[in-house]
Amino acid sequence: MKKGISLDIEKPEWLGQMEGILETLNEGVLISDDCDRVLFVNSVFEEMTGFPRHAITGRDAVREYYSPEDHAVLQEYRNKTRQMGRGRHEFFLPRKDGSRLPVVINARALKNPDGHQFAIVTFTDISEQKDAEARLRTAIKLLEDRQKEIDEDLVLAARVQQSLSPKSMVWKGMRVETHYHPVRAIGGDLGLVSPQGDNHLNLLVCDVSGHGIGSALVANRIYTETVAKLRSTAPLTNVLEHLNRFLMQEISSNTTFCLTMAAARVERSGRHMTFAGAGHPPAMVVQPGAEPRLLASNSMVLGALPEAVGAEAAIEVDIEPGDRIFLYTDGITDVFDARGEMLGVEGMRNFVREDSRLPLHEMKQSILDKVAAWRDGPATDDISLVLVEVA
Repeated sequence: MKKGISLDIEKPEWLGQMEGILETLNEGVLISDDCDRVLFVNSVFEEMTGFPRHAITGRDAVREYYSPEDHAVLQEYRNKTRQMGRGRHEFFLPRKDGSRLPVVINARALKNPDGHQFAIVTFTDISEQKDAEARLRTAIKLLEDRQKEIDEDLVLAARVQQSLSPKSMVWKGMRVETHYHPVRAIGGDLGLVSPQGDNHLNLLVCDVSGHGIGSALVANRIYTETVAKLRSTAPLTNVLEHLNRFLMQEISSNTTFCLTMAAARVERSGRHMTFAGAGHPPAMVVQPGAEPRLLASNSMVLGALPEAVGAEAAIEVDIEPGDRIFLYTDGITDVFDARGEMLGVEGMRNFVREDSRLPLHEMKQSILDKVAAWRDGPATDDISLVLVEVA
């Protein structure tokens, strides 16, 4: 900053009458004449800049105390103010200690009684606002960085979860088609298609309550527990009982996680199946062109009550060559059209009957397409299905 030198300049009479009022204001005030010489600054302006008024009055303070680049900017503001009669913008005041005070500048161009133009300029200190904005920008940057980390973690988690989702396959002449689609990056649905040696094929779909990361973590943990129990050749009733205890004792604390499940164990011969459901939409068994049989759950939702698994949790089902077994989660059935009508189990039953003559892969895709056509808007729940054709 240049050190100003006081210059004597005659103040207009009207200014002398206003000085007392201008000194009562809480904003910095500067008045300049039509030659851009400072006629007056109040004490608040002195406090804001650290410069005494005798170092400012009588001079073109803009030219004296601003750099050539900043002077050019302010000169443009001056010209606009003269043209428009007023102006408002954010800038800064140079301070005696070399720092810069952020301010809002309000300028008004007027004429005094003798016809000469002058400008009244007020300066409002916005340093606290600017500090708050800087802190906010820092916080936003930290949040953005954290969100980026979370997004990267979710991408990895989605890959892991997709790797656990069942894949289409052929086992002992039985064809299996699967589909898994989380409504978010990761979801609370899980499916499983797992041969048990050469004797049985285990099929399962499960829907953990809620959506997102918490439900996905529980679903992945349930997957591990389920696979371990199935590999031990535990009866399906025991699998449900174990999962119910596991949820209540190991997972649920302040927040209760519940799940519904439909599980089937198909014999290698393709003539018999054991089925067990827990609070889940009924599975379906259909001969091409026939009305699908519904296999209802005999147990309640798992994770809420110790006695959720019923005494007759598992049922024995005879199946025939050509039968198709359909397991799904409620993201398939609990969808609404534009009139607010839910597709429901009966609507899905009709889709299964209509599509049961198609090749298995085409049947799966047709069901998904019909659900999407029924649904008003994008999916709001995870979707999983397992479709098996018995040889």
